[in-house]
Amino acid sequence: MTKVGKSADRWEVGPVAFLIAGLLFMENFDASIIPTAAPTIARQFHILSGQMGICVTAYLMTMVVLIPVTAWFVEKWGARPVLFTSIVLFTGASLLCAISSNLAELTCMRVLQGAGGAMMVPVGRLVVLRATDKAHVIRAISYLTWPALTAPIIAPAVSGLIIAHFSWPWIFAINLPIGIVELLLAIKMIPKTAHLGAGKLDWLGFIGASVALGCLVFGSAALGNPRVNSLETIVLLGIGIGAGVPTVRHMLNSPMPLVSFVALRVRTFRAATTGGAAFRVGINAVPFLLPLMFQDKFGWSPVRAGSVVLSLFVGNFLFKPFTTPLLKKLPFRSVLMLSTGLSAVSVLLIALLQASTPLLVVWILLLFSGSVRSLGYTCYNTITFADIDQSGMQQANSLATMIQVTTQVFSVVVAVLGMKLGTVLFGAVNQFNFAFVVLACLVFCALIDSVRLPHKAGDAIRVKRSDV
Repeated sequence: MTKVGKSADRWEVGPVAFLIAGLLFMENFDASIIPTAAPTIARQFHILSGQMGICVTAYLMTMVVLIPVTAWFVEKWGARPVLFTSIVLFTGASLLCAISSNLAELTCMRVLQGAGGAMMVPVGRLVVLRATDKAHVIRAISYLTWPALTAPIIAPAVSGLIIAHFSWPWIFAINLPIGIVELLLAIKMIPKTAHLGAGKLDWLGFIGASVALGCLVFGSAALGNPRVNSLETIVLLGIGIGAGVPTVRHMLNSPMPLVSFVALRVRTFRAATTGGAAFRVGINAVPFLLPLMFQDKFGWSPVRAGSVVLSLFVGNFLFKPFTTPLLKKLPFRSVLMLSTGLSAVSVLLIALLQASTPLLVVWILLLFSGSVRSLGYTCYNTITFADIDQSGMQQANSLATMIQVTTQVFSVVVAVLGMKLGTVLFGAVNQFNFAFVVLACLVFCALIDSVRLPHKAGDAIRVKRSDV
């Protein structure tokens, strides 16, 4: 390995990647922490627990809407100041969430949090991808993958502990010291880079994308409500599609679009985007459904349910050291097919669990599921940028991040719809089993894209023997 390669490995794939991973964890954690604390916060605000859903939806909607414009911010001011601003905004909004006294205030502060998170997610990953050469992309993506895997799993347990031993404002206030430390480290570690002057912002694309994505997110979230307002949901989804189609056409024909779809012409990026979306929706919904099934169907306590769900995280953690060596030694297509297929099988096996299933069997199954989902996530995230040139990395990163964040919304929607349909078809006692079968089918659908990949897909980011 050349001296330059070693330097890049120490600087970018090490401390900077871990720094960005910490930021992404903080963002993903806040996206998942509200549901457990919702009943407690609702009682203090004198509202129903179901009304707290607006805080989750507003947070995710803001992220989805603002992610496309982040690329323009980076072109205009550079990645370093935009990243610093996002950390300050997210941390400050977390403090404001902690001192909110009613639902309206908390929702507004969650919107500010979402604005900070919208910049942290794509800009943080862009900082690493831009400065990491092809030979080290696998390791860098491996470091950046764990926040998406672990945060949704441990957030309910941590939220429950905070609620039990402290008070709900601490679930937000805990971000203050973390954000300050992250900002100080970022100031010291993130290098100054040259940036091109930004052109004129595509306002038509921005407004169209904001309306379309906002309506689609709210409309999809409305489908998961206990009582669906059919007219409201149809109107929101109709506006979303009606605004989205012409907006996409505009971006395809615009010389300087808000979001470029050029990356979709790259086979590996397209497969990782379409198949990866199905994979993420199916896999992300599992830690959402498991605590509900353990408590509502099995009759377990919240503490027991949360501790068992943590075995997904344990499986991910224990298997993480093997993901990078596997991706370096085996063909990407083979690893992707293996991890996707085994992930689908693991979700299907979870659908067969009953209250009488021995706890040891449940633990082993969830450990296995956490291991294969870790490999699958890392593989999809890595191959996404395998054949993307540095010149197109910024736009490809924005598009990929926007799609990945959107899947967080749809994973919950699909899970809830699966439960509702399962209740109608097979009764309430089998609603969870049916929902997990739906998720398994989604993950199986992702397998189609991986099967169609060329045998040498992803080879561009493998370390050549001459470089070792």
